[in-house]
Amino acid sequence: MTENAPKQSLSTTEVAKYNTAAWDKSAATGGIWSTPVTPEDVECARQGEVRIKLTPSKIVPAEWFPALSGLEVLALASGGGQQVPLMAAAGANVTLVDLSEGQLDVDRMVAKREGLSINTVKADISDLSMFEPDSFEFILHPISNLFIADIEPVWEEAFRVLRPGGTLVSGFNNPAIYIFDWRDHERGALTVRHQLPFADAVDLDPEERDSFIEDGITLEYSHTLEQQIGGQINAGFEIIGFYEDRHDELALAHYMSTSIVTRARKPQLDITN
Repeated sequence: MTENAPKQSLSTTEVAKYNTAAWDKSAATGGIWSTPVTPEDVECARQGEVRIKLTPSKIVPAEWFPALSGLEVLALASGGGQQVPLMAAAGANVTLVDLSEGQLDVDRMVAKREGLSINTVKADISDLSMFEPDSFEFILHPISNLFIADIEPVWEEAFRVLRPGGTLVSGFNNPAIYIFDWRDHERGALTVRHQLPFADAVDLDPEERDSFIEDGITLEYSHTLEQQIGGQINAGFEIIGFYEDRHDELALAHYMSTSIVTRARKPQLDITN
């Protein structure tokens, strides 16, 4: 690249198209978030033991789930045959929204294998206009908004389609991981390099970004805690639960948490006035 030449960033549409293709490939090759649950996992869920991860290691506390039988559940960007089949096996009526047809296909495969009923919708989770307000009682949202440039609409749409008193459980990356050079991080070294917020498609040199694409590495957007947690509060949610998790394969996990999960509630309607 010519010295001082401007970086050529990718548009959000181009990034979404590339990431969708990368997730389709992950679904076809059995990536970490595309490996379906086992029949044994499904049977445990049928018996009431629902062990769901939204982040790499920790299980969502059982007390964070309401009674699942007959519950109207929305799963945001949850394709891959992991969270959704377990919710369905526990008796919930689950609608899954994901932009990757390949990821959706994994859930469809598990549903067919286990005799489960799952509604799948191929769409961007920033736009849930296909759903009426107050359509769902519970929303499940594993780590995935790192693929969206502006996450404010995600929180606003989740709030709109959730019924009063319903809860949203969301996982997301600790923004600190984006400070470091990713290639060095993969090798176990922590090299401080980037200012936050950071986006692969915008802030990497085109040559380096293209090497990510050649290697099939998804392009990500970091988001501040103000955008992640404050964004939920600004949308109208009350934060009522919080825990941290670690991705042991990341060098940073030796020193601090690398992901976060929040439990948020849509307030009940005030009928006293």
